[in-house]
Amino acid sequence: MSDNAINLKDFQVHDKDTGSASYQAALLTQRIIHLTAHLGTHTKDFSSRRGLLKLVAQRRKMLDYLKSENEESYTKVVQGLGLRR
Repeated sequence: MSDNAINLKDFQVHDKDTGSASYQAALLTQRIIHLTAHLGTHTKDFSSRRGLLKLVAQRRKMLDYLKSENEESYTKVVQGLGLRR
């Protein structure tokens, strides 16, 4: 694992969880970190840049949903991922 890799098991509700909002937000964050690093070296890759913007919007919607459903879980996820929300 690299320095900014996320341990997805921290965000699972149970062992086989792959669909909870907290897990999905962590998975999206992991993909966003990967694409951000890719775009650091490939500055003219506009297709990946568009994909990154879509992932960021999807994560924002996921976190908004989580905040409306369970404020406590939302704050835990945001702090665990190190987001500036």
